[in-house]
Amino acid sequence: MTSVDRLLVRAPNWVGDVVLSLPALRDIRRAFPGARLEVLARPWVADLYRAVKEVDGVRESRGHARDAAQLRTAYDLAILLPNSFASAFVMWQAGVPERWGYSTDGRGLLLTRRCRVPRQVSGRSQVYYYRAMLEGLGLATEGPPDASLRCPEEWGARGAELLGDDGPWIGVNAGAFFGAAKRWLPERFAAVADVVARRAGAKVAVVGGRAERPLAEAIAEGLTAPVRVLCGETTLSELVGVLSRLRLLLTNDSGPMHVAAALGTPLVAIFGSTDWRETPPVGETSRVVREETECAPCLLRECPIDHRCMTRVDPGRVAAEALELIAP
Repeated sequence: MTSVDRLLVRAPNWVGDVVLSLPALRDIRRAFPGARLEVLARPWVADLYRAVKEVDGVRESRGHARDAAQLRTAYDLAILLPNSFASAFVMWQAGVPERWGYSTDGRGLLLTRRCRVPRQVSGRSQVYYYRAMLEGLGLATEGPPDASLRCPEEWGARGAELLGDDGPWIGVNAGAFFGAAKRWLPERFAAVADVVARRAGAKVAVVGGRAERPLAEAIAEGLTAPVRVLCGETTLSELVGVLSRLRLLLTNDSGPMHVAAALGTPLVAIFGSTDWRETPPVGETSRVVREETECAPCLLRECPIDHRCMTRVDPGRVAAEALELIAP
């Protein structure tokens, strides 16, 4: 192929997947050090890439036809991190001469360089799923995976402003976009947050999306510690700023969990229906708490039985993990 001066990476569509793909993005940067590297991302994840120094520019995806028009003649190579047929079709429509990715979803003929998903990535962190694609395409992956984010100074300042005072603050993220099966019981989040806040002399910030505000308010009512409910009150960049200011996050498996881990914020994550091997938080300051059940991981949105994977997780165990993480 000809030299690559202009390179586009099609981003994953969800916050957690973006974080888990960052090591592969950094491998791509090393493989093409002289190219201008831009990312095409959905609007709800695009801001995360403004916290990644290896990215030279960010374009927001606005739909297939508009994307094909805005990308026409703009790039020499597109590397597709999503598996979808549509992501390859857009690059083909846009006339990007080199289109690389996994040969999934019937899109192999649209790609100029392709590889199959290797069996050995099953049961491992999704970090290795993305890196295995690069290896299959003939690119090198180097060193331990770096899934870190740096919080821009202005985002951190805005996070402090939203929290309202100096704290210290611990966070609770009791929601999970995928479905209720991923959610630990709100009263248990409240109980653990109260214990940890009392021991740490901290206040509690409940974070999440607008749809999770009723859940957050129920947790707030169960707290004796001072609390600030921020659900629905933060943009993605503001959420990054808030998470960067926390001493600890108590969370389900979710996008905010992955962002907090990427920022180096200590966290305890409760896993139930999702696979703790494939989507754990990446970082040395993260702990995963789960209980063995015969039906987990089921990967279902709603539990069809008694939600035993979550109800068996003891609050005392979660509190002990949290207190050990923040011990002086």
